[in-house]
Amino acid sequence: MNNYSSRLLEDAVNELTRLPGIGKRTALRLALHILRQDELYAGTLGNAIIKLRTSIRYCVRCHNISDEEVCDICSDQKRDPSVLCVVEDIRDVMAIENTGQFRGLYHVLGGIISPMDGIGPSDLNIDSLIRRAETESIAELIMALPATTEGDTTNYYLFKKLKDKVKTISAISRGVAIGDDLEFADEITLGKSIINRVLYEKLFD
Repeated sequence: MNNYSSRLLEDAVNELTRLPGIGKRTALRLALHILRQDELYAGTLGNAIIKLRTSIRYCVRCHNISDEEVCDICSDQKRDPSVLCVVEDIRDVMAIENTGQFRGLYHVLGGIISPMDGIGPSDLNIDSLIRRAETESIAELIMALPATTEGDTTNYYLFKKLKDKVKTISAISRGVAIGDDLEFADEITLGKSIINRVLYEKLFD
């Protein structure tokens, strides 16, 4: 037995609760908000979600989300293609871009190595990163991965794979707290961690 007087409302609430961080109360509030709007609003919202799922692409170069084959960042001639920042996912690109402190390019791994979760190197965009290191004129590779055991494992794996292919490999400074994801770091802290990046080997001194 439920408290909904409409199966359509219940179905909408159930779908909204499948979104991360959305509980029943929030889902109901969102569903009722949509219901109070005119049909044009609901149609526009629905179409935007459908287009997001069916039309969005991933950049063939860096794996960032894009409307085109190559994303706006990779195609920006004002950016420095010799500096490449390696991140876990798309949210990290957004977080770093918000700092305004980085003008190089990115490479999105699509995750980090995590044996406990069954995620190995072959599950990530590492092969394409190695190809970029071999074919592009990359002077510095910045590893901007989470300060976690899994992030450190991935950093080490990438360092071993790329140390002979890239002149300088650095990592963001530990201004980002241990265990924190980049997307939750404030812009000032994250910006300083990029500016004050250190050579990867120095992390073990």
